[in-house]
Amino acid sequence: MGEPSTEVAGVPVPALKRHAELSELVEEARWRYYVLDQPTASDAQFDEWFRELLALEEAHPSLQTPGSPTQQVGAPVSGDFAKVRHLARMESLDNAFNDADMAAWQVRAERLAEGDPGPYLCELKIDGLAIALVYRDGKLERAATRGDGRTGDDVTANVRTIKGVPHRLKGDDVPSLVEVRGEVYIPVEDFKKLNEQLVEQGKPPFANPRNSAAGTLRQKDPRITAQRPLRMLVHGIGVWEGATEPRAQSEVYDRLREFGLPVSDLYQVLPGLTEINEFIEHYQVHRHDPPYEIDGVVVKVDDFRTQRELGSTSRAPRWAIAFKYPPEEVNTKLLDIQVGVGRTGRVTPYAVMEPVVVSGSTVERATLHNAAVVAKKGVFIGDTVVLRKAGDVIPEIVGPVAALRDGSEREFVMPTQCPECGTTLAYEKEGDADLRCPNARACPAQIRERIYFAAGRRALDIDGLGYVAATALSQPLPPQQPVVRTEADLFDLTLDQLIPIKSVVRDPDTGLPKIDPKTGEQKVVSFFSNINGEPSQNALQLIEELERAKQVPLAQVLVALSIRHIGPPTARALADAMRSIDAIMNASEEELAAVEGIGPRVAATIRDWFAVDWHRAIVDRWRAAGVRMEDDPAPEKGPQTLEGMTFVVTGTLEGYTRDSAAAELTGRGGKVASSVSKKTSFVIAGDNAGSKYDKAVSLGVPILDGAGFEILLNEGPQAAAEAVTTPGS
Repeated sequence: MGEPSTEVAGVPVPALKRHAELSELVEEARWRYYVLDQPTASDAQFDEWFRELLALEEAHPSLQTPGSPTQQVGAPVSGDFAKVRHLARMESLDNAFNDADMAAWQVRAERLAEGDPGPYLCELKIDGLAIALVYRDGKLERAATRGDGRTGDDVTANVRTIKGVPHRLKGDDVPSLVEVRGEVYIPVEDFKKLNEQLVEQGKPPFANPRNSAAGTLRQKDPRITAQRPLRMLVHGIGVWEGATEPRAQSEVYDRLREFGLPVSDLYQVLPGLTEINEFIEHYQVHRHDPPYEIDGVVVKVDDFRTQRELGSTSRAPRWAIAFKYPPEEVNTKLLDIQVGVGRTGRVTPYAVMEPVVVSGSTVERATLHNAAVVAKKGVFIGDTVVLRKAGDVIPEIVGPVAALRDGSEREFVMPTQCPECGTTLAYEKEGDADLRCPNARACPAQIRERIYFAAGRRALDIDGLGYVAATALSQPLPPQQPVVRTEADLFDLTLDQLIPIKSVVRDPDTGLPKIDPKTGEQKVVSFFSNINGEPSQNALQLIEELERAKQVPLAQVLVALSIRHIGPPTARALADAMRSIDAIMNASEEELAAVEGIGPRVAATIRDWFAVDWHRAIVDRWRAAGVRMEDDPAPEKGPQTLEGMTFVVTGTLEGYTRDSAAAELTGRGGKVASSVSKKTSFVIAGDNAGSKYDKAVSLGVPILDGAGFEILLNEGPQAAAEAVTTPGS
């Protein structure tokens, strides 16, 4: 017998097998996504399969047959609705994932157009359901899903229920026949409410807004569709007859808006690739500003005649491309739900998942906030879940992929006892959403979290007291006893106490023990000693920084005490008004409430905190150890040139921290707010200013850069008004 063939028709057998496998995966994913509205693969996974399929066909062109998934649009239509043929084929878009892809697309377009095909229209790529509306003599005749690009499902009755979709076009120059293309979607906030309602009704929630829009539009009963918050935005035309024909995409949008159709304002006509990339980068940063989900930007040659010259491939126009942003949603397995205990005793459920990369980082845990949130999301232990991580925002479980359930999943049951000290959990007051451990004085979890918080930058600012150190001090490995039983012990620490300590490493986000992937056991460290049993650099640094922390201002000491509702701004107001810890402890509720920004509720909280004997013991022990408990006498106020004005500080200002810039403003009588409104007098914007800068521009609030800020401080608001960098009101 001869050797088995390693090729078939010139294609290596492994490549043939992989192509067949990928084709099956892509077709199955499309069917579940477009027809069943029950996606089981994330967008990221689908894109990965599709790109690999394209790469195989580029390497082996004979694999690119008319039946390949790369040559098809959408998916087969479902069997639940009447089938209609589109007046013109609805195509897909080719994708770009980086600047090189965009540059290559423009080079191809320039070659085919024999010159620059610009200008270009850039618009947001809504993650919704593609739809085509046919208006005859101005009246809505038909609405159909994209289907396979040639034939779609007739969903006219359901589309008629969508708010904002006109049943009749208005205006004098309405075409006798026009096919309008767009996206049907559900706004993000409405999607969250809809899922909560479904879970309350005992129904599986939708995986994402696009899935919910598709499922809603395919309801057989239009009355159900009418009860759900569907919206639509128009982004093009397929056919236009019997009226003055537009010459460009942007002109179409103007005309469609005049007809009463819903058209987005978030598009721009741009001259070239530099400006296109700036538009793409802007919305990558501001991806969550629109009320609907977007997954990229669509770039189109604006001129219709040039579009016709460029033409299409078998599945996509050459005159348009979709730039896809890195995925913020992936699917992963929910292995368990555990609970962690915070510094105020709040007990928080956390999802433990199979590690997965999303938005550039590996995620294996995500907060679920409380038992009510777990129930609202409808997730079970063992589910495949949709995990979302928007930029630098903490990871969030969106919901389950209910279509993948096999019956082995189980509901989460909130514990009745603290997992770290065994105390019976309770609600602090009737109507609270969060269970708490009431053992504030002795619960090792709460002590650990309060120590870590006290060391933070806005409190005692002790770099050497991170989460590992806080855990080691409060929860050493048995049989060792904690050297910090309450915060009172903190400033009495010695090197002799630190050296023997060994501790389990815990996750700072959840408080749960970390597991060594090699051994499967909890990670253990000797944080304060080296292999010779001598003090480590960590130990020496901690002792040194504890000594320095004794001199921090009173406001930072107040924050470090973990008094409920006392964050840095409130602590600063208290310290400025009272000047000493004794004055605060001895003040009446009325005197405390009279301090600006305090009020009766916070005043009562302060009085209640100091009424607890072990709280007062912390203050006494810290005072005895040399911690400053009063500030210097208040300096005389300078000229109050900014009295009655409100400011917002954003970005990085040369020569100032955010706090010191705020102090300069409040020292002159101004108020510093955290958000921009029409009542804001000036926004002070340094380098890398973010969304607050954009909000100021949109509201017409005057903006000052670093130089303008100096003019404001030294010469007053009238002089600063002449130095604004953006026109304001």
